[in-house]
Amino acid sequence: MKFLLLCAALLAAVVARAAELTDIRVRDAAEFRAALAGAKPGTRLLLAGGAYGGGFQRTNLRGEPGRPVVIAAADPQNPPVFSNAKTGLQLSNPAHLELHGLVFEKLSDNGLNIDDGGSFAEGDAGAHHVVLRGLIARDVGTTGNQDGIKLSGLRDFRVEGCTIERWGTGGGSAIDLVGCHRGVVIDCVIRHREPEPPNCTGVQSKGGTSDIAILRNRFEHAGGRAVNIGGSTGRPFFRPPLAGGAAPGTYAEARAIRVEGNTFVGGVATMAFVGVDGAVVRFNTIGRPGRWALRILQENRAPDFIACRNGIFSDNVIIFDSAAWASGGVNVGPGTAPETFSFARNWWWCRDQPDRSRPTLPTPEIDGVYARDPVEAKDQAGAAAWPGGKS
Repeated sequence: MKFLLLCAALLAAVVARAAELTDIRVRDAAEFRAALAGAKPGTRLLLAGGAYGGGFQRTNLRGEPGRPVVIAAADPQNPPVFSNAKTGLQLSNPAHLELHGLVFEKLSDNGLNIDDGGSFAEGDAGAHHVVLRGLIARDVGTTGNQDGIKLSGLRDFRVEGCTIERWGTGGGSAIDLVGCHRGVVIDCVIRHREPEPPNCTGVQSKGGTSDIAILRNRFEHAGGRAVNIGGSTGRPFFRPPLAGGAAPGTYAEARAIRVEGNTFVGGVATMAFVGVDGAVVRFNTIGRPGRWALRILQENRAPDFIACRNGIFSDNVIIFDSAAWASGGVNVGPGTAPETFSFARNWWWCRDQPDRSRPTLPTPEIDGVYARDPVEAKDQAGAAAWPGGKS
């Protein structure tokens, strides 16, 4: 009897919560601006297709557990388009927020900007629990540091099924994570022009970013570094903030980053470990990088920062051409700790000169495979014997 009463009480609570959800139909930019200003926990803004312009901003757009604020296309086949402004949409210090099916294009700065409002607040007071699903950002920025999606100080987030095409070529990123924690970037398509611009990145995680998983994405000609694990960040922009007088080797640009099950086509370097303390790159398929499969670099040389260390590169398939292969496929810069990196069970295949398949690694590889066509081996042994693509 007590169990039945408990079930009834839980059901009543769920029904009550559902009754508190409010759908607001939005037809144009003016209605969106008004609805955005008044949104509260449980509000779902359903946007009709068409041009909305840009420059929309909202601070403290905060839902609640089970009652997020949702901004979504009413019809995913006819999405709302934010364009022809500096930034399409900027949301500062949000919580329990979801964006679905929106398009950001032809914007001069960033497509979508979500940040902590400069508060650097942690826990419930900060920016947290954000879902970005099925967004499109394209033709954002020009030759500067402009991003398709820029996230700063965000925690507990998910970027899923998004497509980012063509962003700023002078330091911009398709997805830029600055001081973000506990996030997932999954099932996205990230592509730039061919040949790829060398001074931009696909996904970047820096500024103290930690506990990020980059899973099952497709990168096509995504710049100088398709994935930049770490980077170079000004001290005032780290989240959490850096304390003065720290002991040597206290800080890192990034920690605990996972890059798994992705497919890479082109890119000057598929990925770079830059001032990172611990990252795992595995089960990826890397096709025809322009110069390197990976780089190990140190760009922040302050004494309280660690030397780039503790990277794991394993179970990847790397297919390359001899003419587009420098330094044995791995570039190691000064001020790093390459002896702390480990390599295991990677499959290296030089298509035009198989005898040049063996890479130049900073530490010995365990059970690596060289000079054997992985596609042919996959056909013979089945997908289960092929490391690329697992996650």
